[in-house]
Amino acid sequence: QFRLVESGGGLVQPGASLRLSCAISGFTLDHYGIGWFRQSPGKEREGIGCISIPDGTTHYADSVKGRFVISRDNAKNTVYLMQMNNLKPEDTGVYYCAATVMGDYCSNYILSEYHYWGQGTQVTVSS
Repeated sequence: QFRLVESGGGLVQPGASLRLSCAISGFTLDHYGIGWFRQSPGKEREGIGCISIPDGTTHYADSVKGRFVISRDNAKNTVYLMQMNNLKPEDTGVYYCAATVMGDYCSNYILSEYHYWGQGTQVTVSS
């Protein structure tokens, strides 16, 4: 059974960095997309970045472009990373990774097209 598990969240001060991990298992497709979503308090879940596999093309929402970087762990092909730099209070929320079979269209961030979701990890940015 396909499974995603996020880790790496925490409480940090503005300007700090965090790295989130998304470990996937049970997926046998060669073409897919891994999306990162954020749900901030009182807001709807939004897509903030994704990576298309196998080509590795990444996409970022304007709110995180230049600060967040998505990659695949070279040592572990089943782990996806999101390096978050210069964190701001508005980055606070629960972060989810999710998988879609429509990897080439992962940046559409259509929730219904992401059929597999992790449990989420909390990121809090506060002084």
